[in-house]
Amino acid sequence: MTTSETHTLEVPGAVLTYDIRGTAATTSNRPLFLVGSPMDASGFATLSGFFADRVIVTYDPRAVGRSRRTDDAAEYTPLVHADDIAAVITELDAGPVDMLASSGGAVNALALVGRGDDDLVTTLVAHEPPTAQFLPDRDVILAVCDDMYDTYQARGLGPAMAKFVALVSQKGELASSYLDEPEPNPAQFGLPTEDDGDRTDPLIGLNIRTCTSYEFDVDALRAASTRVVIGTGVESSGEVAHRSAAALAAAAGLEQIDFPSGHNGFLGGEYGMHGEPDGFAQTLRRILDAE
Repeated sequence: MTTSETHTLEVPGAVLTYDIRGTAATTSNRPLFLVGSPMDASGFATLSGFFADRVIVTYDPRAVGRSRRTDDAAEYTPLVHADDIAAVITELDAGPVDMLASSGGAVNALALVGRGDDDLVTTLVAHEPPTAQFLPDRDVILAVCDDMYDTYQARGLGPAMAKFVALVSQKGELASSYLDEPEPNPAQFGLPTEDDGDRTDPLIGLNIRTCTSYEFDVDALRAASTRVVIGTGVESSGEVAHRSAAALAAAAGLEQIDFPSGHNGFLGGEYGMHGEPDGFAQTLRRILDAE
């Protein structure tokens, strides 16, 4: 019978909430830490079910879900999130973990390994980290993220999120004139058109700019004792996150493996979205079993 425990951990600037799923029979296996950002632990509910032979660890990043912030930082960098991930792994006191990190979580996990904490993670599968560092349209992407942030601060979530949806669904390199194109209509995506005055959205307000602009030390990633695999979705080819991941893998000489579905391939109905979690889990298991 699977058991689940929820814990909190106080770190500088936040109180993190994390979950441990597993049974006494699985504690001899290396834990599998599933990391997202700004997605919280609930997004891994389906994927967790495919790894009953492992202890599964999930957490809510600071300022997301059940984790609350105790600081007033304007934005959070991947290194701040790396500190949080390291703190949770250390608190587990179960040795190094294997890790599947998605989207912004993949950027944060790569930052963790790249800064020298490779002793904490044996295998890291970084699925579609949206870093623009090695893309030819890097400057345009970063300018779009700046504009998205400014739109959020000036006009609220709806107009900013409409720009985010348009960006992440764009196929192919962004033209230098991208920001000159008409703004997307929030109503077209079912987003609010009125500004409710809230400015606490973790995606647009706290992470979008620092995540996409983060620059990796590729020599450090290449030299790390952690086995690093870059994952890409077969259906997201041409999208910013897929292109970013492939460019990082090529620049750092890292293994790149395709996963079924797209950027959210592990979802099984969470947030109303369906990927191919069965096939995603099979691919992840093959990678982990090949250690």
